[in-house]
Amino acid sequence: MLTARAEGFLRGRPDLDDVIKRLQAFEAAGADVLFAPGLPDLAAIKKVTGALKKPFNFMVGIKGRSFSTAELEAAGVKRISLATSLYRAASVRPARRGQGSEGQGHFTYLDRAMSTPT
Repeated sequence: MLTARAEGFLRGRPDLDDVIKRLQAFEAAGADVLFAPGLPDLAAIKKVTGALKKPFNFMVGIKGRSFSTAELEAAGVKRISLATSLYRAASVRPARRGQGSEGQGHFTYLDRAMSTPT
């Protein structure tokens, strides 16, 4: 499986139309899954997923840009990746590790996790 990623929102170029154009080019080139980390909100995610035919991956773990599984599914997301969020969750007290993620469909444990550079 080939996952193609457009990183404009992580690399100082927050141009949604450019991200969509890049993802569509990756899709045309044969990518199986498309990915654009750092999208700012659910409206942007929905715009991206609506412009693609292939599955879209969302990465949780960026504070303020993580949404519940139900919200992501409603926005058209087909795959959710955790990136370094589990590692960062291990940085909090053991009693709080992963609290809120087990079967509840949200990733609030990230609010208490150590941050990493994007």
